[in-house]
Amino acid sequence: MSSRTTEGVDKNKISSLPDPQANSVPEPYQKRFKGKPVSKFVDPCAEASKASMDCMNHHDYDRDKCLSYFQAYRDCKKTWQEQLKADRRAGKTA
Repeated sequence: MSSRTTEGVDKNKISSLPDPQANSVPEPYQKRFKGKPVSKFVDPCAEASKASMDCMNHHDYDRDKCLSYFQAYRDCKKTWQEQLKADRRAGKTA
C-alpha cells in the first residue's frame, strides 16, 4: 500500500532536500519589504518554511525525520524577530 503523499509520484523526480542549516538565517527583510504591495504578507524565512514542508512530504509526514528543518525554521524566525526589534529600537523603518 502506498502513502497518500507519494501515490503516483516517481521517487526519482523528487528533488533532493536542501541542507537544513542553509535556511537558518533569513534574507535581509528590508530587501524583501521594499517592493511588496501594501497588503501582501512577506516572510524572509519562506525558504526555510518550504524546506520543512518538502521534508515532511518527502518522508511521508514523519516529523522525527525533519526535526533539523523545523529547528532551522525556528532559528530563522528568531533571528528575523531580533533584527526587527533592533531596527525599531534604532529608529530604522522597513
